[in-house]
Amino acid sequence: MSKTSAIIKAWLIAGTLDILSAFIYVYIKNGVFVPLNILKFVASGLFGQAALNGGNGMAIAGLIIHYCIALTFTVIFFWLYPKIKIAQKSKILTGIIYGLFVWIVMNLLMLPLTRIPHRPFNITNAIINIGILMLCIGQPISFVANSFYKKI
Repeated sequence: MSKTSAIIKAWLIAGTLDILSAFIYVYIKNGVFVPLNILKFVASGLFGQAALNGGNGMAIAGLIIHYCIALTFTVIFFWLYPKIKIAQKSKILTGIIYGLFVWIVMNLLMLPLTRIPHRPFNITNAIINIGILMLCIGQPISFVANSFYKKI
């Protein structure tokens, strides 16, 4: 498997698990299955209120944005992995730490720069979202990267 193929595999697995977990989390929390609204919310980071009021085109934009973000974090991981020798010792711990890193970058650096309205901090939501990122982003990217780098 080429490095590009490994990146694509990790990206698609992580991106898909992450967006599906968002759908499930909102369903459990609110009792309503609203994937198009979630995707529009993602798009609102770039398009603001227009995305929330928009149609299916905004949902598609949200899905594209989501997968672009997932690709960025996948590429960063594959770039960092061979440079951080300790990461190669435990793919599970590395995935956990990377999921936390993704949460920190997204919530403390990226989201404040978007057009998404600021929400008060909620520790329960933060813990749940960190767990989701550890499981759905960190683990699959770490496992695929570990598998790829062990073979070269």
